[in-house]
Order: sequence, then structure tokens, then C-alpha cells
Amino acid sequence: MDDIVKQAMAKWPNVPHCYGWLALDARGAWRMRDEAAQQTDAPGDKLNNATLVGFINRNYGHDDAGRWFFQNGPQRVYVNLEATPYIARTDPAQGMLLQTGAALGSIERLYLTAAGAAIVQSGEIVAQVDDRDVAQLFESLELDGQPIADEALLRWLDGGAGTLSLRWRGASVPAERIAGDELPQRFGFVRVPAPSA
Repeated sequence: MDDIVKQAMAKWPNVPHCYGWLALDARGAWRMRDEAAQQTDAPGDKLNNATLVGFINRNYGHDDAGRWFFQNGPQRVYVNLEATPYIARTDPAQGMLLQTGAALGSIERLYLTAAGAAIVQSGEIVAQVDDRDVAQLFESLELDGQPIADEALLRWLDGGAGTLSLRWRGASVPAERIAGDELPQRFGFVRVPAPSA
């Protein structure tokens, strides 16, 4: 967290929290949701200012209730999550990068949904893979130690037998099926934060 943010929090400790105005989409873009976007449940305008995006990335965190936020000076701006708290993209040098710009490191587990979403886990970090990179990731899937064809992957996703794994940077990463609506409970995050009761 930036020092200027810490100083503002100490100076103004009782600034009300903000809900619904900021979102993270499934491709890792930050979106500003004005009142019109909130009323129509629209995604909002994509933030393109590199300085602002960098500031959000550096001051992004979560509370004990699993609600993710951007600490904007003294104000906590809670984030609506389209997918997971992090979005990952493949990178030739780093393997995977999060939307914050940080390298993911090793992947410990891969989760696949029936809709074709891929979620990777590294320690406490859970990140859905940008859909534009999923096909590249799927090229490294193996069923019972052998490369898997698309039809066989669809059968596995539909409950088929066999052990699916991801061959990633020299390691075999176990894969498992998961329902998309199970992700928040399984990994302890809130997709649409609201004030505590």
C-alpha cells in the first residue's frame, strides 16, 4: 500500500466506504461504474489511464469478510468481481501475470468449470485465466499422462473418468472440476460486496 494512502487513512479514519462504483471484469480490466451503470447493471467504463490503474493495483486488498477493495486514500472502495479476485494472463517470460502486474509464480492446482473457465491457484491467490489465453493453456492438458483432445476434454468436464493434469513449466499440476457458482464459497471471496449488517 502506498505511504500516501496510509497517511490519509491515519488522518481521516472515519471516511464512509463506497460500494458498487468499481468492478474488475473477467479479462482483468478495472471498470468505473457510475450511477447509470449501477442502475442498469452495466459493466461500466474501462479505466485506461496507466497511472490510475497502477494506483489501484498497488492499493488492492481484501477485508476479513472476503470483500475486495481499492484503498483510495482514506476511502475504501469495494470492488464488484465478475469472476475471481485476480485475473491471470499467460506470459512467455513469467508464466502467468496477474492483472496487478505481479507474477503468479508456480501453479498448485487448476480448476475447470463446465462453461470452460480455467481458474489457477497459487497459495492464497485464486485467479481466473483470461478467456483469450485459455486455449493456449488447454494445449498443455493431459488425461492420464497423455495429451488430451478437445472431445475427450469435453467428456471429462461432463463427468468422464480419468486424471486430468496441466503440464506447466516442468511440473504436473492437478486439475479438478468445479461449478462456477461454487468459487466464492470455496475460496472465501465476495463477488458483490455490500455493507456489513
